[in-house]
Amino acid sequence: MSESDATDRPAAGAAIAWENVARSAADSFGIHTNDEGSHSVRELLVFGLDDSAYAVPVERVREIVRMRELTRVPRSPGWLLGVVALRGEIVEVVDLRLRLGLGASESTRSSRIIVLHGETDRVAGILVDSVREVFRVAEEEIKPSQGLEMMSVVEMCRYGADFVSILDIDRALGMRDV
Repeated sequence: MSESDATDRPAAGAAIAWENVARSAADSFGIHTNDEGSHSVRELLVFGLDDSAYAVPVERVREIVRMRELTRVPRSPGWLLGVVALRGEIVEVVDLRLRLGLGASESTRSSRIIVLHGETDRVAGILVDSVREVFRVAEEEIKPSQGLEMMSVVEMCRYGADFVSILDIDRALGMRDV
């Protein structure tokens, strides 16, 4: 077994353990049941991209930071904006607009970097136009996306009068492309 194989196993287990810890904490606060105690509820961080609402599971969010100067990585894909140092850790920042095929735009005062825990314990950031809210939705109201060309959008649900597209974080970050 190589040294990298030995370090990959605990990382995958750590990601699963992190999600289990987050779910346990949510259960202790009664988040996963409604008033009748019978329906599961999911919490999503909703953000804006190109006047549309997208979401990621809140348990995968580490922090949200304002846009800052990035260091470009030579010979990287166009959707990888660069890296930034956060609390002594180097974090890759993905332009989610480009990753989803929405086209580039300039950062504004409301642009944010959402720092996420990846599936393999990797930490990466996604640049979004704005962060809206943490949204609670009953599990039965979430439906699989059908007929969408965007592989990163895996589910959808009602969000007021509109819909919110729920992303598969690891696909959006390009972790499954490797």
